[in-house]
Amino acid sequence: MAIPLVHALEDCADYSKAVGPFIPQLYDLPAKLLDVFAGRESLLNVYTETNPLISGFAISVFLGAVFLVVAEINRNYSQIDRCWSLLPTLYVAHFDAWARLHGLPTQRIDVALLFSAVWSTRLTYNYWRKGGYGIGHEDYRWEIVRQHVPKAVFHVFNWTFISFIQSILLFMIAAPVYTILLASTIEPDVTSADLAYLAIELGLVLTEYIADEQQWVYQSAKQLYKGSAKVPRGFKQADLDRGFITSGLWGFSRHPNFAAEQSIWFLLYQWSCYASKTLYSWAGIGPSFLILLFQGSTWLTELITAGKYPEYPEYQRNVGMFAPSGFLTYKPPAPKAPKVIRTSELAKKQQQEQKQQKQK
Repeated sequence: MAIPLVHALEDCADYSKAVGPFIPQLYDLPAKLLDVFAGRESLLNVYTETNPLISGFAISVFLGAVFLVVAEINRNYSQIDRCWSLLPTLYVAHFDAWARLHGLPTQRIDVALLFSAVWSTRLTYNYWRKGGYGIGHEDYRWEIVRQHVPKAVFHVFNWTFISFIQSILLFMIAAPVYTILLASTIEPDVTSADLAYLAIELGLVLTEYIADEQQWVYQSAKQLYKGSAKVPRGFKQADLDRGFITSGLWGFSRHPNFAAEQSIWFLLYQWSCYASKTLYSWAGIGPSFLILLFQGSTWLTELITAGKYPEYPEYQRNVGMFAPSGFLTYKPPAPKAPKVIRTSELAKKQQQEQKQQKQK
C-alpha cells in the first residue's frame, strides 16, 4: 500500500516515515501518466498506487501551470482566486476518496470534510455576490501592484507566487488531513475531541459569515447613499461618510474575517497534532505560510485603505488588526468644534490694523 504501515500514532506525523519514503513517487508520476495516455496503464491504478499526499501535491503543481497560462493569456491575475474557496475542500475529499478506495476507515476524515464543505459554501457564496466570478473580474490590488513594479518583475511574480506558490499553498493547508488519515488506521473511531474540533471550526466559519454579512450590509448602504444622497435606515450619515465599517465585529478587529480564516486552517493542523499525539509536525508548513501571506496581503490592503479614508489611521491605532486590542468597541473621534470668534476679538483686530496703518 502507498502509505506507511504505522504502529504508533506519533509515526503518523513523522516526516521520515510518513512523507520522505514516498517522495520518489513524485518523480515517477510523469512517466506513469504517459503510460495512461498511451493506454498501457489505468488512471485508477496510478491513483490508488500513488501516496495521496504525493498525488495531491502533483495536482496542485499541475493546477499552478493552468493558472499561469490562463492568467497570461487573459492578462487577469485572479484566476486562482476563483478556485480558492473550492480547492482545499477538494483536497480533503481526495484524501477521503483515496482512503475509501483502499477500504480504510474514513469516519474522522468525514468529520473534517464536513467542516471544509461548509467553509467552501460560505466563501464561494460571498465571493460570488461580490462579483468575483464575473467575466474580467480581478482583485483591485493587482492593478495597484502593476503600477509600482516593472512589467517583467510582475510576470516573474505571477510565474512564482501568484500561480504556483498559492496553488501549492491551497493543498498544503489541507495536508494535515493526511496525518488524520494515517492516525485513523490506528484509532478509526470519531472521538469527543474530533467533535470538539468540528464545533470550533464551524464556530469560526460562522464568525466569518457574520463579519462578511456586516461588511456587505455596510457597503451596500454606502453605495445606496452615494447614489441617492439618502441615509438608509439603521445608519448614520457620519458612519457612511467615514467610508469603512467600524461597528459589530469590526469594532473589535480590523479584519475579523481574516482572523477567523487563519484560525480555521491552523486549527486543522492542531487537530492533526492531536490525532497523532504530537506537539508539532511538518503539516504546519501550510498554515504557517498562510498566516505570513495574510500579514503581507493585509498590510497592502490597509496601505491602500489608509490612503483613501482620513480616519483610518485613527482606527488602526485603536483597533487590533486581527486580535482585539481591548474589551471596548471602537469609538470614532469627536468632530472638531468650529472656532468661535467673538465680536470683541474682531473689534480688537480692527483697531490693531488701523493703528498699524497710521504708523505707516
